[in-house]
Order: sequence, then structure tokens, then C-alpha cells
Amino acid sequence: MTSRIALLTPVLMVGCVIIAISFGIRSSFGIFQIPISQDFSWLRSEYSMAIAIQNLAWGFGQPVFGAIADKFGDRRAIFGGALVYAAGLILSSSAVTPAAHQFYSVLIGFGVAGTGFGVILAVVGRSSTDANRSMSLAIATAAGSVGQIFGPPLAEYLLAVFSWQMVFVYFAVVMVSAMMMLPLMRGSKAAQKATADRSMRQILSQAIRDPSYIMIFIGFFSCGYQLAFITAHFPAFVTEMCGPILSTGLLYSMGITTTSALGAVAISLIGLTNLVGTLLAGWLGNRYSKKYLLAGIYTARTIILVAFILTPITPETVVLFSAMMGSLWLATVPLTSGLIAHIYGIRFMGTLYGLVFFSHQVGAFFGVWLGGRMYDLYGDYTAVWWIGIGVGALSALVHLPIQETRPQAAPV
Repeated sequence: MTSRIALLTPVLMVGCVIIAISFGIRSSFGIFQIPISQDFSWLRSEYSMAIAIQNLAWGFGQPVFGAIADKFGDRRAIFGGALVYAAGLILSSSAVTPAAHQFYSVLIGFGVAGTGFGVILAVVGRSSTDANRSMSLAIATAAGSVGQIFGPPLAEYLLAVFSWQMVFVYFAVVMVSAMMMLPLMRGSKAAQKATADRSMRQILSQAIRDPSYIMIFIGFFSCGYQLAFITAHFPAFVTEMCGPILSTGLLYSMGITTTSALGAVAISLIGLTNLVGTLLAGWLGNRYSKKYLLAGIYTARTIILVAFILTPITPETVVLFSAMMGSLWLATVPLTSGLIAHIYGIRFMGTLYGLVFFSHQVGAFFGVWLGGRMYDLYGDYTAVWWIGIGVGALSALVHLPIQETRPQAAPV
């Protein structure tokens, strides 16, 4: 047992660091919404489209990098993802047209796919025991929240000192530097031999014909829609709904004097409370039905969104909403990935989760794109919030019929 723990610890630790950096950079792009749009006098939808395309490219790239990791090795996939990520950031720093930003966002999206949840959760999942897998996945997922805690405030601070172009370059350097730890990330060879008698084609064929897999695929759409919309547009939404300056109140006394800073703090607070929520989800996932936990999370999100939209928007309600939504933010990830591993086995978990994650990123594309489009058309985000409420309720329902226990599923 001691030797096994010693083997798994570097995998989990390095995976957590890489996810934290990758997700920290990714979660900060909403902070650049206003500076870049104002710098070039762009419509809100033009920069939003770049973020939307980034999310869609992340979705397309996830099964690609998952398959690369399953076939050629996790570390090669992660290293390639980091290089593509850095290239996208550096090229974006020199972009001066919406089309250029949108094109380079494809590289960023593929980079996130190679350094994010899909690949790293797969290697962590394969390196974990059945009893500990749900909690291990939760810890790795929670690392994304650590990045979200520090990413947006760091971007806000750097923008006060440097141009947004230089901030992009600094982020690229940090992403590549993290790859120095990759030699420590060695997955379990025993896990690679699991289900060796079944090919990737056989596992995929079984999954895509399975109604349960299709329902998992559909259900993950709303998660992407809600999270991407809030990450990309919430800082701007807060600034416009609460006014540019805070002059009184508890937040003002704490040194938060502008709603621009409040927007960054809100995204950071989501990440902070998500640490607790994600770890709790992992703990519960080891003990209770994952499908019912997922249905409960989507139901709770729907109720929170309705309450927030129907309540007057103030700095205090922004903080309360961020804390409540954050507790459910990435709680779906260890449960969804764990559910896939439980039903279909761990050998091709990267590919199977990558395909489901594509649905997540299609939702993310529409969340970000509709946010910018609806704002330009109507001057607010109201319709986009209500669409998010509707798809969240749908996700809660589609998880209920999933067949969680499968005797014929691939062995783990």
C-alpha cells in the first residue's frame, strides 16, 4: 500500500499543478472582455466570438487529445497541448482584428484540451484504485478551482501594470514552464493493460449505441453553457448592473472600490467555494449514486439561477450568488468522468470522456456567443440567463433514466 501511494502521489500532484495553471489562464479571459473591446472599439460580440470559438475548439480538441493520450501516452499529449496553448496566447497578443483573435483562439482552445480535465483526469483515473477514483478525480478537478481563484485577480492586477498583450505573453511563458514537471507524471502500467482484450473501436461502438452514454452526453451541455457564459460575461455584467464605482458598504470597506474588481473577485470566489463543492462531490460519489447526485446538482443550479435573476442585482447578491453557484461549479466533472469510468472501464477513459466533454464545449460556445450576441441586440443578458435556466432543468431530468450498473460494461 505504501509503495502504491508513493507511485500515485506524483501523478496527482503534477496533474493538479498543470490543471491549476491551465484553468487559471482560461478562466481569466472574461477579464480581458472590456479592455480589448475598448482598445479596438469592437462590439461586445466580436471578442465574445473569440472566446466562444476557443470553447468550441476545446470541445473538438478534447477527444483528439484524449485519443492521443490513450494511444501514444499522456505526457506527450499534455506537452503538445502546452505548446499549442502558448502559441495561441503569443499570436493573440499581436492580433489587431476580430478575425485574427478568433482564429488564434482555435489554438488556445486546443491547448486547453491538451492540458485540461480530459487528459489529466484520465491519467489520474487510471492511476487510482476503484475505491479512491472518485475522490482522486475530485481533487484533480478542484485544482482547476485553485487556478480560478488566482487567475482572474492576477489578470486584473497585471492589466493595471502591463498591456493586455504582455499579459498574454507572460501567461504563455508560465504554461510552457509548467512542463518541466512532466517527467514526474508516470501513469500506472497495469491500468494501461486493463481491458486490453477490447479495442478502442469496440468500446466506442458500445458507448455510442448506449442510451445512457447519450444521456450523459446531452446532460453535460448545460454545464458548459452555464459555466462559460458566467466566466466570459459575468465581470462585464457585474460592472454594468452595479455601476462602475462602489462608494459604500462592506465590500468597499474591504478595499473593493470598483465593480471591475468586484467582477474579478466574483469569479475568484466561485473558484474558492468550488474547492469545497468539488471535493464533497467526490466524497459523495464514492458512496452514492452518481446519476442522482448529478441530477441534484443541476436542479440546485437551476434554482439558484432563477433566484438570482428575479432578485435585484446588488454587490451583495453578486457575492452570494458567486458563493452558491461556486459550490456546484465543477462538482459535475468528477461525477461525470467517474460515471463513465464506472460503466465503461478506464482503458479508454480519455477518449470516452473527451467525446462527452465535446457536448460540454458546444454548450460553452453557445453560452459565450449568445451572451455577446444578445447583449449587442438587446443591451442586456436577460435572455441568455433564462436559456441557461432551461437547459439546466433539462440536464437534471436526463440523468435520471441512466443505467448506472452494467454487468456487461468493460471491466475496470
